Amino acid sequence: MPKNPNSKSKQTKLDEPMTGAMKFFLAGCVAELYLLILRRYYIQGPDVVKILWYDRYLWVLLGVGAAILLVGAVCGFLLRADKKKRAAAWWVAAAGAFLGAAAGLVRWNASTLTLLTVVVPAVMILGVLWSLYDRECALSLTILGTSLIALWICRKQLSSMYLGTYVKIFAVVYILALIAVALLTKQGKLGKLLPAKADLLPVYVACGLSAAAMLGALFNTTVAYYAMWALAIVVFGLAVYYTVKQL
Repeated sequence: MPKNPNSKSKQTKLDEPMTGAMKFFLAGCVAELYLLILRRYYIQGPDVVKILWYDRYLWVLLGVGAAILLVGAVCGFLLRADKKKRAAAWWVAAAGAFLGAAAGLVRWNASTLTLLTVVVPAVMILGVLWSLYDRECALSLTILGTSLIALWICRKQLSSMYLGTYVKIFAVVYILALIAVALLTKQGKLGKLLPAKADLLPVYVACGLSAAAMLGALFNTTVAYYAMWALAIVVFGLAVYYTVKQL
């Protein structure tokens, strides 16, 4: 008879977060490789190759992505009774959505590729955080990471003649969303995102700093630049603190 009958189940519970983190890491690497291929052959390629990509290949990728998304969604619905197969099907659907959406966005505006190459590693890191760390840590770093991307968009496009108004609307909506998250946190209505026993202070700090930074960015792109650096330092400090705490 084994000394500890529950050791196998405990080891399984410890392995599950690491498995989830590895899935996010591998998915992020594959997605970033796909974006680099688009940059190499569409953005940086010869003019003839660019025309072919614009007129044909991006449309093909968009169609293939839509088909994979449809197949994954249908399989996920049909296999909803089997947890593992359902999860695999939704991963396939997510891959199809990214494949098609990235191609469509790049064809619409080539500059979105730069944004996507920043967003993908950020999402990958946040996925790893949500798999390995406490919920308050993951939520606060998610808020701060999203705010960094929002500030980057404001700095790049706030003064644009074509997109400036839309970016301002986006910034106001994002500030309101941060206020809503803080209120829901105070009321304990975030459900599984934040357990009842979680430390709420990091979430309040993340929402407050992000809202202040976005408010300043609305008036001046230079403020957005320095706010990005300030939030980046906060993100780094929190990440180090929670890593030490987790260990």
